[in-house]
Amino acid sequence: MRAGATAADVTVLESDEFSTALRLGEIEKLKEAASKALGLRIFLGVRSASSFSSDFSAISLERLVERTLAMARVTSEDPASGLPDASLLGKYEGDLGLYSDDVAALSTEERIDYARRAERAALDADPRIKNSEGAWFEASVGRRAYANSLGFAGSYRTSYCAGSVAPVAEDGGMQRDYWYSVSRRRSELESPEAVGRKAAERALRKLGGRKMATCQVPVIFDPETAPSLVGHIFEAVRGDAIYRSASFLTGKLNQRVANDRVTVLDDGLRPGGFGTRPFDGEGIAASVTPVIEKGVLQNYLLNCYTAKKLIMRTTGNASRGVSGPPNVGPKNFYLAPGPHSADEIRKSVMSGFYVTELIGFGVNIVTGDYSRGAAGMWIENGEFAYPVEEVTIAGNLPEMLNNIEMVGSDLEFRSAISAPTLLISGLTVAGT
Repeated sequence: MRAGATAADVTVLESDEFSTALRLGEIEKLKEAASKALGLRIFLGVRSASSFSSDFSAISLERLVERTLAMARVTSEDPASGLPDASLLGKYEGDLGLYSDDVAALSTEERIDYARRAERAALDADPRIKNSEGAWFEASVGRRAYANSLGFAGSYRTSYCAGSVAPVAEDGGMQRDYWYSVSRRRSELESPEAVGRKAAERALRKLGGRKMATCQVPVIFDPETAPSLVGHIFEAVRGDAIYRSASFLTGKLNQRVANDRVTVLDDGLRPGGFGTRPFDGEGIAASVTPVIEKGVLQNYLLNCYTAKKLIMRTTGNASRGVSGPPNVGPKNFYLAPGPHSADEIRKSVMSGFYVTELIGFGVNIVTGDYSRGAAGMWIENGEFAYPVEEVTIAGNLPEMLNNIEMVGSDLEFRSAISAPTLLISGLTVAGT
């Protein structure tokens, strides 16, 4: 500011990261790294520029300011750029469960041992598990700080750990699958043996996969594939997609866009959530935003820039690394659970497709057209009959949102975007 900026903000990230990969008990990769970086954003009226550095020395920071100012002077004017209104700044003061000492306390040997035990459990689960694509364990602890020239300053610590394994099953053919456990704290991870056994079960059930004749049937998305559908909703309610008119939900605010079984929330306050934070990348306090409420679109998700473009108010969804301006990112974006167990949903289907894997990216957010490669299980009379592979699911997202027939009660928060089991009618499963 002393150098002539009209406004500025800074994000600082630091972390200690660990990852290891094993295959058949032998370590193939081991990485431990400490990093820190600083991102600076400078405004000259409605011109702005961003830059970053991992050198925190005084002379380096002085050069960073000089160069960023020089860039700002030659950038185009953008009336939507700028910091938030000062009255919107704030942070949640309570404990959101984002950090646990037990992650940092894990020794290197314990972290490697988790991956080794998970792989061993998968290989021991069944004689048909004859190989492995590997097992992994990763952990990180870090801190994020943000400050701006309006007087806001805040920081918070985070931790994360995860273990996974991908066994290969053989019985006249070969199939692979995986399972994983992830948490903010080591004490809440599944045991490595449980992860290994679940991964083996998932690989074994894919053996003998068949292709299907093209048909139109009810389709169940399991809790691992259903979040991808919810992710498409997130892409469609992002403020940048809306102001560009690049979403099938543009202009649909306060209109019915799904049936009344569908409620979607974006919760920045969920304890331990992977999208939880006391404030966003622009210093806006964490909050819960209703996105779709019983089928009616209530809010788009906005940072300050997209809010100004749409003449609306930010929803606190600024997501920022150290390079470039803030993007629009999810907090804990999820489809609210329903009353039905996964078994109840499966048993309701006389003939249909249960999806356990999606392949490819054939989704058009502008039109809503949906086409994804898939694999899973065929259902007959409410029970799994045989595995299915090499099929394509085709539909249209607006129609799919209105054709959600049952919503599961099995919601788990395993990432920033989550969903329970979903049953959708009227989809085309295209095979041979």
